[in-house]
Amino acid sequence: MPQERILVIAVKKANQQEDRFTTSLSELVSLGKTAGGEVINVITQNRNKVHPATYVGEGKLEEIRQAAIDDEIDLVIANDELSPSQLRNLTGVLGVRIIDRSQLILDIFAMRAKTKEGKLQVELAQLEYMLPRLVGQGLEMSRLGAGIGTRGPGETKLESDRRHIRNRMLDIKRKLQGVIKQREQYRKRRKTNEVFQIALTGYTNAGKSTIFNRLTDSDSLEENQLFATLDPLTRKVSFPSGFHGLLTDTVGFLQQLPTSLIAAFRSTLEEVAEADFLLHVVDGSDEDQIEQQKTVLKLLEELNADTIPMLTVYNKADLMDEKFIPMSHPYIVISAYDESDLIRLLEKVEEILKEEWQKYRIKLDADQGGILSRLEHGTIIKEKSFDEESNQYIVAGYMKDEHPLSYLLK
Repeated sequence: MPQERILVIAVKKANQQEDRFTTSLSELVSLGKTAGGEVINVITQNRNKVHPATYVGEGKLEEIRQAAIDDEIDLVIANDELSPSQLRNLTGVLGVRIIDRSQLILDIFAMRAKTKEGKLQVELAQLEYMLPRLVGQGLEMSRLGAGIGTRGPGETKLESDRRHIRNRMLDIKRKLQGVIKQREQYRKRRKTNEVFQIALTGYTNAGKSTIFNRLTDSDSLEENQLFATLDPLTRKVSFPSGFHGLLTDTVGFLQQLPTSLIAAFRSTLEEVAEADFLLHVVDGSDEDQIEQQKTVLKLLEELNADTIPMLTVYNKADLMDEKFIPMSHPYIVISAYDESDLIRLLEKVEEILKEEWQKYRIKLDADQGGILSRLEHGTIIKEKSFDEESNQYIVAGYMKDEHPLSYLLK
């Protein structure tokens, strides 16, 4: 299928910083590519605020209309979320299909979702987005057929029955409740199993999946694309001291994520909030990394995950500028493809945990092998020896305060 030819339109508002505007534009171009299109042209306008009826002003609208004809454009994508009336008016004037940033992101999520939960969450977000935009889109939606912005429920004649959509949304919410309950049970079980949980978090395309795969000998999707990972994966990770934990790879964050998506993926993102430790992966070679870090930190705050101990991992060291200055502490600079860097990363996590956790030194009788094994896997052991005289193991190390074995220290 030939790539769709895309024209990107954007309004730079008076209160918007230049670099943030540029970042969001280049991000939109990448998103268009990820969705399978080719961005032919980008037209921007400086305004105090977006035009309430047509997003851009009258003169600029004519320029866009002409460019759409000259460049044989199949699809126009607006950098901001469009209101139902803006969408309707723009479609009327331009005569080509138009979608906004939110619909494009939802479309990519529809392509990427693999699990039943992921697909349900995307469909719910799409339906919530589409519902207020159905008025007057009858003809437009009947001839959608295929293309960017039409994956998922967009392919059906949604305009035919609003009641049907509302019922479907209720049905999805019911199904998701069941999945969320199941996920909570898994989490509870992991908590009672004294398992230490680490979540990889960060901006989309920072290299989280690469790090995840290398640390867990796994094979989750690794692509140089936005939103390569959608459904969270959890695998066992082993540390140099013998300590074991669970590592979860999560969906990447992005500037201006549609609110319906954040709401729909709340349970997935809660994997981050439930973690004992966060690895915030940053693409250290990206010129927009400071903005990206701010976006992630703001979203972590919204998820109430901003108080969890965190290590910032500046990835892609081989592509980074020599004058690199880290924004966050503690931090480490690595290349996910360098084996020795990954060992340093695990050692750094252990270092931080030792500062957070309580020290212990205990004696165990020779027949307490089960407890010794739990200490080896569930705590960071600094030294271990066997005293022939007393017939006891002497174990020293670090464990988290609320560890089920902390009663041994009393």
